[in-house]
Amino acid sequence: MRENSTEGSSKGMSREDLLALPVAVDLETSNRALGLGRSKGYELAKRGAYPCKVLRLGNAYRVVTADLLILLGLAA
Repeated sequence: MRENSTEGSSKGMSREDLLALPVAVDLETSNRALGLGRSKGYELAKRGAYPCKVLRLGNAYRVVTADLLILLGLAA
Protein backbone atom coordinates (compact mmCIF):
# COMPACT_ATOMS: atom_id res chain seq x y z
CA MET A 1 0.00 0.00 0.00
CA ARG A 2 1.37 3.39 -1.00
CA GLU A 3 1.39 5.96 1.78
CA ASN A 4 0.88 9.67 1.44
CA SER A 5 0.14 12.50 3.83
CA THR A 6 -3.54 11.56 4.25
CA GLU A 7 -2.91 9.31 7.25
CA GLY A 8 -1.69 6.24 5.37
CA SER A 9 -4.47 6.14 2.80
CA SER A 10 -3.54 5.45 -0.82
CA LYS A 11 -6.55 7.54 -1.89
CA GLY A 12 -7.55 11.05 -1.02
CA MET A 13 -5.57 14.25 -1.05
CA SER A 14 -3.67 16.16 1.58
CA ARG A 15 -4.56 19.71 2.54
CA GLU A 16 -1.48 20.92 0.68
CA ASP A 17 -2.52 19.00 -2.46
CA LEU A 18 -6.00 20.53 -2.30
CA LEU A 19 -4.74 24.09 -1.85
CA ALA A 20 -2.37 23.68 -4.82
CA LEU A 21 -5.15 22.75 -7.27
CA PRO A 22 -5.81 24.94 -10.34
CA VAL A 23 -8.98 27.04 -10.67
CA ALA A 24 -10.99 24.09 -12.02
CA VAL A 25 -10.30 20.36 -11.88
CA ASP A 26 -11.57 17.30 -13.69
CA LEU A 27 -14.21 15.15 -12.05
CA GLU A 28 -11.75 12.38 -11.21
CA THR A 29 -9.58 14.78 -9.19
CA SER A 30 -12.66 16.07 -7.38
CA ASN A 31 -13.82 12.50 -6.73
CA ARG A 32 -10.45 11.73 -5.20
CA ALA A 33 -10.61 14.81 -2.97
CA LEU A 34 -14.08 13.80 -1.78
CA GLY A 35 -13.27 10.11 -1.41
CA LEU A 36 -15.77 9.09 -4.10
CA GLY A 37 -15.21 6.24 -6.50
CA ARG A 38 -15.10 6.95 -10.22
CA SER A 39 -18.47 5.36 -11.02
CA LYS A 40 -20.29 6.99 -8.10
CA GLY A 41 -18.84 10.43 -8.91
CA TYR A 42 -19.90 10.25 -12.55
CA GLU A 43 -23.32 8.91 -11.58
CA LEU A 44 -23.88 11.84 -9.20
CA ALA A 45 -22.68 14.35 -11.80
CA LYS A 46 -24.99 12.95 -14.48
CA ARG A 47 -27.98 13.12 -12.09
CA GLY A 48 -27.13 16.67 -11.01
CA ALA A 49 -26.59 15.41 -7.45
CA TYR A 50 -22.83 15.98 -7.11
CA PRO A 51 -22.08 17.61 -3.73
CA CYS A 52 -20.67 20.76 -5.38
CA LYS A 53 -21.22 22.60 -8.66
CA VAL A 54 -20.17 20.67 -11.77
CA LEU A 55 -19.64 22.33 -15.15
CA ARG A 56 -20.29 20.29 -18.29
CA LEU A 57 -17.88 21.23 -21.09
CA GLY A 58 -18.60 19.05 -24.10
CA ASN A 59 -18.02 15.49 -22.92
CA ALA A 60 -15.97 16.59 -19.91
CA TYR A 61 -17.00 17.52 -16.39
CA ARG A 62 -15.14 20.21 -14.46
CA VAL A 63 -15.47 21.24 -10.83
CA VAL A 64 -14.61 24.77 -9.68
CA THR A 65 -11.89 24.35 -7.08
CA ALA A 66 -13.26 27.18 -4.88
CA ASP A 67 -16.57 25.28 -4.54
CA LEU A 68 -14.70 22.08 -3.72
CA LEU A 69 -12.60 23.81 -1.05
CA ILE A 70 -15.71 25.37 0.51
CA LEU A 71 -17.36 21.95 0.67
CA LEU A 72 -14.26 20.52 2.35
CA GLY A 73 -14.03 23.43 4.80
CA LEU A 74 -10.72 24.69 3.38
CA ALA A 75 -11.84 28.00 1.88
CA ALA A 76 -9.71 31.00 2.74
